[in-house]
Amino acid sequence: MTEKNECPHCGTLKHTPRSPELKADVTRRINRAVGQLNGIRAMVEEDRYCGDVLTQLAAVESAVKAISREVIRDHLETCVVERIQAGDTEVTDEVMDLFRKFM
Repeated sequence: MTEKNECPHCGTLKHTPRSPELKADVTRRINRAVGQLNGIRAMVEEDRYCGDVLTQLAAVESAVKAISREVIRDHLETCVVERIQAGDTEVTDEVMDLFRKFM
């Protein structure tokens, strides 16, 4: 039995080429979220007002969800389409598992 990130046919790790645009966009968004988290850490260390900290946490959570949506969209448009075209309809189980994680 193969791991989820392994090819079911040969057992090698799956490789997902991503467009330079997607990589740049996701990297930029992640860096921004990391910056926000560092700011929140400073707010906590400075004993800033709880409501302000929570507002910033909500903003980071929203940013991370937006990153997830972009990666899921790319996954559906590339990996999932390719696997279905190759006759691998079991990919729908993976997609449903991913949707459950984000809903």
